[in-house]
Amino acid sequence: MSTGSAAAVSMTGISMAYGHGRARVRALVDISTQIAAGGITGLMGPDAAGKTTLMRIMAGLLLPDGGSISVFGLSPQKLKQEQPNSIGYMPQRFGLYEDLTVMANLELYASLRGVEGEARQKLFQQMLEFTALGPFTQRLAGNLSGGMKQKLGIACALLGNPRLLLLDEPGVGVDPRSRRELWDMVQELAGGGMTVVWATSYLDEAARCPSLIVLNEGSVLYHGKPEELTREALGNVYLLEDKSGSLSHRDALIWWTGCKGIIDVTIQGRYMRLEVGGEDAQAARDEILKRGGQETEPKLEDAYLAAVGGIDKRPSPYAGIGHIGQAEFRDSRIVASHLTKKFGDFTAAHNISFKVGAGEIIGLLGPNGAGKSTTFRMLCGLSRPTSGDCSVDGVDMLRSSSEARSRLGYMAQKFSLYPDITVAQNIRIFANLYGLGRERLHNFVPLMAKALELEKYFRSATRSLPLGLKQRLALLCATMHEPPVLFLDEPTSGVDVRTRRDFWKHISALTSAGAAVLVTTHFMEEAEYCDRIALIYRGNMIQFGSPDELKANVKGIVNPTMEDAFIASIDLYDKEHPL
Repeated sequence: MSTGSAAAVSMTGISMAYGHGRARVRALVDISTQIAAGGITGLMGPDAAGKTTLMRIMAGLLLPDGGSISVFGLSPQKLKQEQPNSIGYMPQRFGLYEDLTVMANLELYASLRGVEGEARQKLFQQMLEFTALGPFTQRLAGNLSGGMKQKLGIACALLGNPRLLLLDEPGVGVDPRSRRELWDMVQELAGGGMTVVWATSYLDEAARCPSLIVLNEGSVLYHGKPEELTREALGNVYLLEDKSGSLSHRDALIWWTGCKGIIDVTIQGRYMRLEVGGEDAQAARDEILKRGGQETEPKLEDAYLAAVGGIDKRPSPYAGIGHIGQAEFRDSRIVASHLTKKFGDFTAAHNISFKVGAGEIIGLLGPNGAGKSTTFRMLCGLSRPTSGDCSVDGVDMLRSSSEARSRLGYMAQKFSLYPDITVAQNIRIFANLYGLGRERLHNFVPLMAKALELEKYFRSATRSLPLGLKQRLALLCATMHEPPVLFLDEPTSGVDVRTRRDFWKHISALTSAGAAVLVTTHFMEEAEYCDRIALIYRGNMIQFGSPDELKANVKGIVNPTMEDAFIASIDLYDKEHPL
């Protein structure tokens, strides 16, 4: 049911399946709901839950196998014929032409939508002012930051003044400050009467939506106000500080994950955040209280995880692999020393220095375009620094790069495996590249693949996998040789919260075995898992410390979040170092 009186979109019995015979997959199952006119409706759910399929049906790009749908009283196809610009759609991988300028992209999409004459120039002016892209009209789209690309994508989707705007994961790969700017933009549109459907894997975005649809396995699990769903987790969420010092946070994470009655566990600064549920909930609650735990306010993600059955409690396949790497380099698995990178007169990274020890996770955070990716690429050997030094597991990256690369695992932000071959073929190629023996290839690697739920997809084309499974395959290929150093570039970008929990369970197991991890992320909750955080902005490392140390610097906010700390640190630097 909708939360408003008038419906922009009405769906009855919508069903959709892909494939044929035994390979046929049901993407949507009997969807019957309404989306209120005006305002923002959030659309969330796990990978392969049906979010993109439902959006494409609303956009008139797919015809459902069964059921009916109307948009403002007409079928999407008829609405597009009679009112061609009534629906604006920004897909997850928006089709910007990166070798064209900002203005050229706007002109191209205006022509495709039939926007001409004075109305065209007036609309351009409005969009450039609305998105704050006015100073960048002649910049190539490929040279924009992630947040600016998303703003341009929304601007192109808005050409023609649509009544319904469909945004598929607009915040993916965008830093917290830019995501807030995107949200403010879209909220202004909704305040003007536009109907917006915002698909997201960020639970904080979903919590801001006045109305929320949760999909799971192609069906509607919930439709209503986010706060009403959140209330269902009241009394089930606790914060527990480990004062004994006998367990590291990540060891405690692994221990609590295996406990009966625990359906979710995360690290939050010096605390463990625990959610109880199921038939053993009371026993788990008693254990938490006995250890000094305190009940805390639930979040939307607590209620969501309870609704989808909680986290996967099986142990990580990496938990039993023993010690990783050579003991003599335990104190300095990754070393960055005065790293600087210049492109002509522009300094992308300046004098960056830090170390990562065995069993340690360092988070590399920063806004889009701040120098974070440049620093990351220098450290893993993809870009040579202008000055400075870096080493991996005791091997100089600049003088012995081949040897250094053999000691690291690398998971790229953009999926970088071979899409046109099968999962098994990708695994075999990487096993050969890493020189894995026949015994390991036929014994240990299949065990890891099974634990990562890839086994039944061995014969599937890699491009056909949902995003979450692609990321699991990339993690397997990056770690099958048990590297002592692991570079993870936004490893969970675009995946749902349950899959993110799985990833951090595996990463925690690898660090417990001695691996050193350098990770970039735009999920501020994930930054809590890091031992220390290097915050990069305007090419400089402006903060370096534990999550609690960064949060302690925030003034005027009680119990600040990592997102608060991120934005406050950048705002303070801008104030103290004006351009």
